[in-house]
Amino acid sequence: MLRKIRTFLAAVLFVLITLLFLDFTGTLHQWLSWLAKVQFLPAVMALNVVVVVALLVLTLVFGRIYCSIICPLGVFQDILARFRRKKNKYSYSKEVRWLRYPVLVVFIIAAVAGIGSLFQLLAPYSAYGRIATMIFQPVWKAGNNILAFLAERADSYAFYTVDTWMRSLPVLIIAAVTLVVLFVLAWRGGRTYCNTICPVGTILSFFARFSWLKIHFDTDKCKNCSMCSKNCKAACIDYKNHTVDYSRCVVCGNCIDSCKFGALRYDNARIHAKATTSGESEGSGSSVDTSKRSFLLASAMVAGAAMAQKKEKLMDGGLAELEDKVAPARQTPLTPPGSLSFDHFAQHCTGCQLCVSECPNEVLRPSSDLMHLMLPVMSYEHGHCRPECTRCSDVCPAGAILKVDKDEKSSIQIGHAVWIKKNCVPITDEVECGNCARHCPTGAIEMVPLDENNEESPMIPAINEAACIGCGACEYVCPSRPFSAIYVEGHEVHKKI
Repeated sequence: MLRKIRTFLAAVLFVLITLLFLDFTGTLHQWLSWLAKVQFLPAVMALNVVVVVALLVLTLVFGRIYCSIICPLGVFQDILARFRRKKNKYSYSKEVRWLRYPVLVVFIIAAVAGIGSLFQLLAPYSAYGRIATMIFQPVWKAGNNILAFLAERADSYAFYTVDTWMRSLPVLIIAAVTLVVLFVLAWRGGRTYCNTICPVGTILSFFARFSWLKIHFDTDKCKNCSMCSKNCKAACIDYKNHTVDYSRCVVCGNCIDSCKFGALRYDNARIHAKATTSGESEGSGSSVDTSKRSFLLASAMVAGAAMAQKKEKLMDGGLAELEDKVAPARQTPLTPPGSLSFDHFAQHCTGCQLCVSECPNEVLRPSSDLMHLMLPVMSYEHGHCRPECTRCSDVCPAGAILKVDKDEKSSIQIGHAVWIKKNCVPITDEVECGNCARHCPTGAIEMVPLDENNEESPMIPAINEAACIGCGACEYVCPSRPFSAIYVEGHEVHKKI
């Protein structure tokens, strides 16, 4: 019963949080963004005391159910482990202390020292976010585009084509390598990653040792058949000595479900001992109702979670294919409104890529810079940041992008436009343009003659930096290729206008 309830809750939460990453329509984040905010590390980075305390209390009461139900990477490992057809495939192994605790120390040092790339590489929620955003979402979009193609042939508008493109090759490679490593570890040893590498698992293990409810042996019923050890994906059950390493147990329920003799139970040892003594004295011989306990466990799990709550080719007159734009070399990376500054963003971001997957205009992408690898940055080759869009601030679980409303966003200056004379088509091609001025939402660009004394002088953009918010509309619509004649340079500290 315990295993069935745990599996059901884990499957529901895993599907929902995966849909949160896959959704490109922007409709699910209003109901599902809380799933990202109840993840342990994002809650720590956001200083969300309520969520952190709730998860620690949950661990002190029930053990590491966070790892087996709430953490998407933990559930994903269970899914990968099922690819191995051989049953009874696990065996007891001792805790790998020489790897487990040094990894935690390195993780803490990386967090304190601001080494974001290493921190994001080890964070479990961020690891799954990279896989979902860089691998699963493009596949999801490709499936949508196939349906859109078929719907178009049937004169239906049920689906529409969406753009798919390479956001960052280095981060895609990291996501692919992470997926392969997870598959190998889960296929061979179940929860090996959780109990040897994952820093969150190690942190929670300190509290799980003292959990109120635990897996216990009834030595009178145990036949030493080893089925519990063979089905324990955490490799934490020593059936010979009738012991369980509670620091590694994720309370999956596999051992209880596989024991044919009822020799394993999930309860509090002292209460069970008192109940047993009382039952023997009364001659009842009754045992604790495991189904009721499983129901109470499921209720507590749900309560704990509730607390924290085409691209079409661009053509020049239909005759010549235009070159793709090249991102300019910005001295200061652009970060979304609400991130306050680049330093604040880098210090709080866990690199989960949720903002990247949720961005409706393809503005956010993982950085390929080695110093800030996997940190989301803004660029305007595929779209611009609409002043009315606040989706990234709505979904950020770590406090890297603070919540802003539409009015506030329109007044935040994340950068300013810079004009490059040598690339501007009125000068290079001697044709009229003015795209940047027409599409600027704040009216910060005005077309003026290059030479005021010459009536036939080409019209060029004049930029009012005080009024520019850095949305990138000018850079996106600029026809100059491959380098834009106007681009946005970021501010290290965002300003209000």
